Amino acid sequence: MIIPVHRRAAGSLFGLAFGDALGKPTEFLSVAEIDRRYGPAGPRELVGDPALVTDDTQMALAVAWALHDAPEHTAEAVQPLLRARFLAWAASPDNNRAPGMTCLRACAELSRGLPWQQATVANSKGCGANMRVTPVGLLDVDLDTLAGLAQLQAGLTHGHPTGLAASELTAYAVWLLRAGTPLPELPGLLTERVNEQRRVYRTEWLGDLWQRADATTPEAYVAVGWDECGRALRRLDAALSAPDDGGDPGRLTGEGWAAEEALATALYCAVRHADDPVGALARGARTAGDSDSIAALAGAFVGAAQGMAAWPAEWVERIEYADQLAALSAGLD
Repeated sequence: MIIPVHRRAAGSLFGLAFGDALGKPTEFLSVAEIDRRYGPAGPRELVGDPALVTDDTQMALAVAWALHDAPEHTAEAVQPLLRARFLAWAASPDNNRAPGMTCLRACAELSRGLPWQQATVANSKGCGANMRVTPVGLLDVDLDTLAGLAQLQAGLTHGHPTGLAASELTAYAVWLLRAGTPLPELPGLLTERVNEQRRVYRTEWLGDLWQRADATTPEAYVAVGWDECGRALRRLDAALSAPDDGGDPGRLTGEGWAAEEALATALYCAVRHADDPVGALARGARTAGDSDSIAALAGAFVGAAQGMAAWPAEWVERIEYADQLAALSAGLD
């Protein structure tokens, strides 16, 4: 399988899968144990043929196929396709990669035919909301549509406003990088987005989701999420302004189990290692936190910035779901 090195959608989708595969065996390990197994540079080689991924890549593919099949990018067109893809994932025998409980709980409720605003886990802001949003950031759409799609796909399972905001910011980061924004400029641009969107509730995409939370108004509901993401970005700025001690990035920007922490810590890895793409993945995988999700998002960011040239050519044939990643990225590129 030969994919032109300049293709940025391919670089981003494959990068997500590569990071996921590198972080899969280190999840739930301490940094000391990771270092004993892989050395202080962390894992830098794919293992297995195919190299297996987790639910992070599986659900990103579900989002990508829903977007691919949608006749138009509206809530009415996309929501049923997302629901169907998520339910197919939940029922698949390949859904055996330690999937998140929020996704499983929400899918169980979606399978009953409930409106998604009732099926979602309203208090969850886990990184399952944004680990799968990369395909949204690779679409050629306006920013309002990008924001709506990112929040919708998150909201089907994760109803906390921070999950929505972090998903929009993750997709926006991919969108900016694919357009040529340098990685070091991302934190500032994302902070600007936080300030612009702080009280924007997208009713046409979210319906009455805000009423599931203990919020007085839609604007008060979304502000909680943007404020938490703003705090995460401030921690990121502080971490990037200090010398890099080479340690666990989760100590600085969060362990990544929550959506805003996964975004900030993945960005830390991507920015710190912008000139060493595999190093960005290894840094994300060398953490006591949610290593597969952090490394996956770091791969999505670096791949969107540098295209397939970022990755070892021999990895393309070995990654699980390579055929789907190639087919989807071909349409996006």
